[in-house]
Amino acid sequence: MRTERRREVLACGGAAGLAMSGYALAAGLRGRWPTGAGEVAVPYHAHLWDLLRGRAAGDVLFNWNSGYGVPFLADFFAYLMNPFSWLTALLPRDQGRLAVFLVALATIGLGTALMAHLLGRLHPGPRWLRALAAVGYGLCAWVLDVGGAAPMWLWGLVSLPLLGLVGDWCLRERRWVAGSLCVALAWAGNLYTAALATLMAGLLFAVRMFATPRPFRHRVRATGRAVTVTTTGVLLASPVLFVAIRAARNAQPESPVQPLGPAGLGNHLARLLPTTQGGRPLPDLAIGVLGLLLVCGLPFNRRVRIRERAVWCVALVLVVLSFLWTPTVLVWHGLAIPAGGPYRVAFVLSGLLVLAGWVSLAHRPDGLTLLGGAAVVAVIAGLAASRNSVRTATWVLLGVGGVVLLAALWVLERRHTDRRANTVATWVLGGAVLGNAVWSGYAAFGAATADTASPAAVRAGYAAVRGAVDWPAGRSDPGPHAFGTNDPLLLDGQGGGYFSSYLPTVAALLLHDLGAGWTAGGRQTTSVTDPVGQALFAVRAHLDDGPPPYGFTPGRAAAPPLVTVLPPGARPDTSSVWSRQESLLGSQVYDAPLPTPASGPVPTLHGTSGWSVPPGAEGTVFTANCAPGGTAYFHGVWYRGTVSGLGTSYRSDGEQPTTAVAIHRLGTVPADGTVRVTLRSDVVSQVPARPIGCLRAGALEAAVARLTATGATRVSAGGHTLTAALPAGSTGTALLSVPATEGWSCAVDGGRVGAPTPVLGMIGVPLGTGASRLTCAFRPPGLTEGLTVSSATTAVLALVAVFARLTRRPTRTPRRTRRLAARASDGT
Repeated sequence: MRTERRREVLACGGAAGLAMSGYALAAGLRGRWPTGAGEVAVPYHAHLWDLLRGRAAGDVLFNWNSGYGVPFLADFFAYLMNPFSWLTALLPRDQGRLAVFLVALATIGLGTALMAHLLGRLHPGPRWLRALAAVGYGLCAWVLDVGGAAPMWLWGLVSLPLLGLVGDWCLRERRWVAGSLCVALAWAGNLYTAALATLMAGLLFAVRMFATPRPFRHRVRATGRAVTVTTTGVLLASPVLFVAIRAARNAQPESPVQPLGPAGLGNHLARLLPTTQGGRPLPDLAIGVLGLLLVCGLPFNRRVRIRERAVWCVALVLVVLSFLWTPTVLVWHGLAIPAGGPYRVAFVLSGLLVLAGWVSLAHRPDGLTLLGGAAVVAVIAGLAASRNSVRTATWVLLGVGGVVLLAALWVLERRHTDRRANTVATWVLGGAVLGNAVWSGYAAFGAATADTASPAAVRAGYAAVRGAVDWPAGRSDPGPHAFGTNDPLLLDGQGGGYFSSYLPTVAALLLHDLGAGWTAGGRQTTSVTDPVGQALFAVRAHLDDGPPPYGFTPGRAAAPPLVTVLPPGARPDTSSVWSRQESLLGSQVYDAPLPTPASGPVPTLHGTSGWSVPPGAEGTVFTANCAPGGTAYFHGVWYRGTVSGLGTSYRSDGEQPTTAVAIHRLGTVPADGTVRVTLRSDVVSQVPARPIGCLRAGALEAAVARLTATGATRVSAGGHTLTAALPAGSTGTALLSVPATEGWSCAVDGGRVGAPTPVLGMIGVPLGTGASRLTCAFRPPGLTEGLTVSSATTAVLALVAVFARLTRRPTRTPRRTRRLAARASDGT
């Protein structure tokens, strides 16, 4: 038994080693990895490094770094629950790229090893052939093109074979408790991919259930075990589930996605061939030439029972068709196509292809099977030949690699009793599989775009932001300069930039309404760029765009504390971005007249909703009168075209509702007080009714001084708490420069704890007749319910485990009987 286990561990470890080596070689030779790793994964893992070292401003419940203060637990579950993410703590902070690469590498290895073990449970066969088949899964095109850049999604590569093993235990009516824990591990690691893996594991369970004859009672018992194991495991992961559901309910809606158009059968078939990933959004399905030959030869393998062949082929056809029809693609993705790509689910089909291919390989494909598989591959290649995604490397791998693989498989069939021939053929197969994987990875990584910011610039930005840190008295904001999508996490600042699937709508709209930009329909926000907005969020240091070598220049400005006090009776004005800023500032600092069209194509005013500006090379000219000496700003929001005025010209790339452009500085108002702005629109574009705001000279400084004098005298912030000392007898409304997301509760002078009263999206707390101390705390919505359900399920699971242990405990033999047996054995 121990020898068998040792051999199994060696085989699974060999599969993991081959997959990891292939991925590392491809990345090393190309010097890159899949697109997007530096934009999302690296900043989140840098924040994890800060959390593990106790250097982060927040904790796992709340994120003080991003979005000027947003919930974090749902994002922690979504982006950092891959257990290998903890490897980040072993490396220096500035080695985030290497850390993410190691996380991806370890996850690929574990997923490949589990798949190798699952193949053995599916059907017995030579261990090293299982290992080679599993490499096709561990380095499928989805991993090379999508999964490798996103360690959170890559956990799905582990979840699928893990849940497949749970299904095997259910079929064998074993390990109910262990199965439940495995389901919980899959769902806790990444909720999104676990749901997809569970669907495919359920299909695999059904295929195995009906592929071989089984008594009806056994089918009922096995199905019951599978349902209860899955339900128990999901309930164990209730904190993840409940928090994610509540966060998704409060999150900014995903930007609209164009419906899937007819891609054509040839384009879909091309994705089965090696090195064809990239380009238009289609499922990345390639599992290597070996896997493709085997799965295409399955219908011709007479050594596989007709019933088993039929079940596998029907399952494959149904799943493949579900990737071609928009309604079923929607079902795979929970009735909402992700904005980042409609085929994130592709790894589950790759797994099914590998499993089906192993069924054929385990039954020693004969000559007819190999010829039939080669013929089907030739047909697929012929139908896909004219597609742009088919490269020269595709034909080389199919031609040379296909011939070598067919020859090795033929030797395994004809000389299966000859150990030496089998060994040579296996080594040839291994070399071909590894070469295919490295070449495919090299081609996939070549299509990746290089990171926009150099490591040296990121290190310099981190030093500049950390050197100016004044938290929690004020914020050190990496914006408006942008290194990537999550600069505050990457540089450990306290800014408005954030990209997250769970970014609260309240936070996105607050920044949008105060003149900050956004992309991805509001799921990615940017920091405020104008001085009034920075004062509202207590930004005392920031990075502006600057000259080489690093591309930024540190900037500083006076700002009030995080907690200010609005006087009693203040009424917010939401008529324009300028009035909203003034309402939160508590002072009038802008001239914001209704502009007058002066020349060019005539715009149309639609009341308070704004102007429609027609396109034209001449450009539409607006004029507005402001106090001389002030600073003029333009806020086009959704405007698309060129903006020129007061010696400044810039490009505005707005597009409603996906891309909003931040407030932009034009220049100093001239002595005559006339501000002329020329808009040259690409298409008919919308601008607000009052797009021009002039900040009066000295007005902001006076407002900041007043807020500093009446605001908090001392602010302290914990991981998810905030406490402020106010001037004695403060009245009105305490205003926290934090988005008023669900989950906050506040108390004044140790009194009754209650939900705050939002003021234009910020946290507002009425101070009553007078107050001197304010305390606020955050608790993620859904966490209490999730912990309650998980605790109850854990108790039930423990009772089941104890009961199973007691009922299976062997009856202890009396001591006298054991002594007599020992004497008898000694005598013999």
